[in-house]
Amino acid sequence: MNPLELHRFGLLCVVSGPSGSGKTTLCHRLADEDEAADYAVSATTRPPREGEMDGEDYYFLSREEFEARVGNNEFLEHAEVHGNLYGTLKSEVITRLTAGHDVLIDIDVQGAELIRRHRNEMIHDAMIDVFILPPDGDALLERLRSRGTETEDQLALRLANAREEMKHWTDYQYTIISASKEKDFATFCSIVQGERCRTSRLLEQ
Repeated sequence: MNPLELHRFGLLCVVSGPSGSGKTTLCHRLADEDEAADYAVSATTRPPREGEMDGEDYYFLSREEFEARVGNNEFLEHAEVHGNLYGTLKSEVITRLTAGHDVLIDIDVQGAELIRRHRNEMIHDAMIDVFILPPDGDALLERLRSRGTETEDQLALRLANAREEMKHWTDYQYTIISASKEKDFATFCSIVQGERCRTSRLLEQ
């Protein structure tokens, strides 16, 4: 059989880690550099930060609109984090997976668990999950402070949530202990490339 006659469904790559771990940067970079990978833009009720664009960084929704979409069963997963609602729209995922495109999502541990428990067989088979683990608490604090996007109260909340999130790293198939941006990206790419080559993911045309 000619290998060129094989095709596959896309991967649903779920990436988690505390704020400042670099998970969003990894997902965006792979989507920018690999034409077979797409970044799934999440929806949120939090206000946009300076420079963020609706539909590119997030879909910025009012709480009322977000809750209406929940009622319409439009979300693959959703959760409340840091006092705001976040969620992944099904429209950002299903069609791309079916077309053989990999979908990259950066979400918290609550959202990842909801996707693991999803009843859709295609979602279950497509999913791989990766946790980005900061090397230590000092490094995480420095990364958060360097962003300059949070007040001291917001920073304290994110650090407290980060400690809780990091307790869940053993729930994930893969863990990247963060080093430099380039090393983290190389490791992330190797995980995705390896999963693309799994025999169980390949199908005859």
